[in-house]
Amino acid sequence: MMGVSQGDWSLQRKGPADQARHEAKVREAILAHIEDIVTDTAIISGGKAVVRVPMRSLREYRFRFDDQRQPHVAQGDGKTRTGQVLGQAGAADGRAGGGTGAGQDAGGDVLEAEVALDTLEDLVFAGMELPRLRPLPDGQEQAYHLRPAQVRRVGPMSGLDLRRSLRANLRRHARDGLPRVGPWLDDDLRFRSWREESLPGTSAAVVLMRDVSGSMGEFKKAIVRSLCFWMVRFLRTRYDAVQVVFLTHHVDAREVKEHDFFHLAESGGTRVSSAYRLALDVAAQRFAPARWNLYVYHFSDGDNWGESDNRLCVDLVRQLMGRRAQVGYAEVAEGGYTSPLWTALADIQQEGFIAASIRERRDVYPALCRFFPRSDDGEAHR
Repeated sequence: MMGVSQGDWSLQRKGPADQARHEAKVREAILAHIEDIVTDTAIISGGKAVVRVPMRSLREYRFRFDDQRQPHVAQGDGKTRTGQVLGQAGAADGRAGGGTGAGQDAGGDVLEAEVALDTLEDLVFAGMELPRLRPLPDGQEQAYHLRPAQVRRVGPMSGLDLRRSLRANLRRHARDGLPRVGPWLDDDLRFRSWREESLPGTSAAVVLMRDVSGSMGEFKKAIVRSLCFWMVRFLRTRYDAVQVVFLTHHVDAREVKEHDFFHLAESGGTRVSSAYRLALDVAAQRFAPARWNLYVYHFSDGDNWGESDNRLCVDLVRQLMGRRAQVGYAEVAEGGYTSPLWTALADIQQEGFIAASIRERRDVYPALCRFFPRSDDGEAHR
């Protein structure tokens, strides 16, 4: 029997290789189902820290040929090609491709991989960023970064540089003719020192506005909650200096706490301009254009009080953009309905206005990507 060469390290590498293969398959499964995963109500409700993702089994098959049995089968004639389909399930009973009705063939194994929410966020938010984020003017540093300054022979143990210390120990013993790690002396220890550098800061303020009028039913409410949940997660995991303001509106608009923003019930009529007017007041009082990057996002079904209010909304959006704000509008268009408010806002052709129409749950993730365009997409688009 052929033995394994002492220089063959393939068995030692098999564990990490299998782990990397499994992680790649999990990533592939997440990306294939990402539109459905981001609308999972169990995640949105906050009761689920681990997500289950369906994926194909990773079982490794091994073929063994027994030369004592005749005749040989399934060995082929050497003319097959990679990816060639050799047979179809269900063909044996006259139903090529599986047919209809109950079948007798075995199915493939499907597993559910458990993925931590943090890992899922890395894939959902990959490449996303706040569009056109401007650095603050010189002299308004808010972020700080620690950079290595020098290596010393004394310092706190928390700053011990183990690699340099080990090298110093080996060098000292090598000079004595014993190239090994031996007894340690204080002179062998090396410590890193750090210096704090100020970096240009970028302060961002995000105003989220949600329509809570009576026309926002369960489907529309679930869509808005899903989109806002991931937006808030993105902002708080990717940016340190960000302030989020929550506004709700029916006929009148008001500022609410985060919990109320996600859980308020629907009632009353709709006057959308009240939300944009309140957003303007908040921006004027708290977020000066010279010091803040302002982002305003509105979520509604587009049902509004009247055409005059739609025109007023267009004027208020332009005023917000005059304050160098980025404005986004997401309309939950259940049944493919296009509202007069959407038509009115479509006249805004200025750079910095982004509109997204959501007709079904799978449109939530594309809308998220549209509001936070991926870094490789260049400038934000309408």
